[in-house]
Amino acid sequence: MANQFIDTARILVRAGAGGGGAVSFHREKYVAAGGPDGGDGGRGGNIVLTVDPHMSTLMDFRYKRKYVAETGMNGSGKRCTGKDGADLVIKVPRGTVVRDAETKEIICDMSDDKPFVLARGGKGGWGNQHFATPTRQVPRFAKAGLPGQERDVILELKLLADVGLVGFPNVGKSTLLSVVTRAQPKIANYHFTTLFPNLGVVPMEEGRSFVLADIPGIIEGAAEGAGLGHDFLRHIDRCRLLIHVVDVSGSEGRDPVEDFDTICTELEQWSPELASRKMLVAANKVDVMEDPELLERLRAHVEAKGCRLFEMSAATHQGTKELMYAAADELAHLPPILVFEPTFVERPPEVDTSAPLEITRDDDGTWLVDGPWLRQLMANVNFSDYESRNWFDKRLREAGVFDQMEAKGVTDGDLVCLYNLEFEYQK
Repeated sequence: MANQFIDTARILVRAGAGGGGAVSFHREKYVAAGGPDGGDGGRGGNIVLTVDPHMSTLMDFRYKRKYVAETGMNGSGKRCTGKDGADLVIKVPRGTVVRDAETKEIICDMSDDKPFVLARGGKGGWGNQHFATPTRQVPRFAKAGLPGQERDVILELKLLADVGLVGFPNVGKSTLLSVVTRAQPKIANYHFTTLFPNLGVVPMEEGRSFVLADIPGIIEGAAEGAGLGHDFLRHIDRCRLLIHVVDVSGSEGRDPVEDFDTICTELEQWSPELASRKMLVAANKVDVMEDPELLERLRAHVEAKGCRLFEMSAATHQGTKELMYAAADELAHLPPILVFEPTFVERPPEVDTSAPLEITRDDDGTWLVDGPWLRQLMANVNFSDYESRNWFDKRLREAGVFDQMEAKGVTDGDLVCLYNLEFEYQK
């Protein structure tokens, strides 16, 4: 199990909640009516993703599915702000694509060394020092911290390789990888010897070396989940160049032309863009070829499709060097490795607005409105943005908040405090 390759995982992450504000009053000898000095709560810890170059699979996420960051500390007297919650750093392999579990939209592509904040901690609640006014000099209330963001995400590992080896099982892809790189994949004379992708660096002169990936054998129906292809076709997504390895020996009674077309069809069904990627064709096992006509038929077929064919034998190293130099020449003219752009759009969470709110009146006449769903709603509103404020006002009206307030006796001109937001009420 130690070598098991895991390339998808689903995890739940929750950033830390902010700490609560403090209710405190300044007490000092010979100082009368020192006033409120309750400090703010600390910010909750973020969930941060970072690339670990030593990780090659998502195995670590198979047994642990929930990650929660630290909560911010509560504020205290003397205007002391609570300590921020520690960020929780989650390490992932390079090339991990993070998707929203519900919409499948891409949140980020962890292909560089830059950390990414996946979920932000909640803001700390205000201490009572913020609520002092000329008419309210003794505010005996503070606010709780806001909850941290919560996300249900899918991690997908898409290998970062320049060139991908594709083809049916047992056509010699692993042997070719072992010959042209220092990788040591499992090699045997039976189908599906390779159960997970292998990577190796093809050494060339300075500036021309490239990463080669051996993808487990694809069979007919792979795009629909047959065999191993469905699990690993995603690893070809980033490859700038494909080398299609075809067995022309005739030892298994297969038709190379049919094999070539079958694999191309599977690539097309998986991703039309991938199928249009630049491809070189490697006619392997020419050293044990029984019928040269098979090779010539394949040559005519692939050249008619615009592909170059290279005769080779991975077992005897015949033609492998020429193939790698051709691949390096092609890469010099191809775009860099694909990095997936984020498509995820932050949407305000759905909240249960049916829960009753707590509406009370302070000694100085200020109305205090609070409730768990209201705090959750306000955590996702940018009050410096006009459209966000309008959206927030609309949600309050739809939830009947203003009706509840008026039923409690709130009238025009009254001062209302919604969490950290104060305003004069107007119908």
